[in-house]
Amino acid sequence: MSDHQYKFNVKMGCSGCSNAIKEALGPLSGLKSLDISLEQQTVSVVAETSLSYDAVLAAIKEKGKEVHSGESDGIPQSI
Repeated sequence: MSDHQYKFNVKMGCSGCSNAIKEALGPLSGLKSLDISLEQQTVSVVAETSLSYDAVLAAIKEKGKEVHSGESDGIPQSI
C-alpha cells in the first residue's frame, strides 16, 4: 500500500508553536516525514497506512493548537 499524505491548516504564532507540533508528532509510529510551515500555517505529514488522519489530528490538538482545516490524500476531512 502507498503512504498517506495529510495536510492541516494550523494556527501558529511563533517557532515555539511549530516546535510543539514537531514534539507531538515526532514520536508517532508510522510517521515518515513532517513539514511545518510557519509562514503558510500548514503542517504536512507523510505517513504509513498504519498512522491514521485522526491520530495525527488528535496529537496536534493535544498541544492546544487550533486546527482550521485538514485533508487526507487531497480530500477534505472533518476537524
